[in-house]
Amino acid sequence: MINLADLEAAIRNAIPVSHLEIQDQSSGCGESYAIVLVSEAFEGKGTLARHRFVNDLLKDQIAQMHAFSQKTFTPKQYQDLVAK
Repeated sequence: MINLADLEAAIRNAIPVSHLEIQDQSSGCGESYAIVLVSEAFEGKGTLARHRFVNDLLKDQIAQMHAFSQKTFTPKQYQDLVAK
């Protein structure tokens, strides 16, 4: 089991974060998380490359989870998304 604070710290310590949302989808037991992550580190990377990058950064944390989903954006992509 992993807690939300540890997951957030692992992300923020690894890459520059413009925006981060973490949702525990397992009713508080720490088995399933969904994240929305916005970072300039994603510039020039496609979706699959971003997800592989995040999976590698969080491999120890993901190994303790039952499920993990992610949405990754560059700052510009996220600005465009929230402007809609």
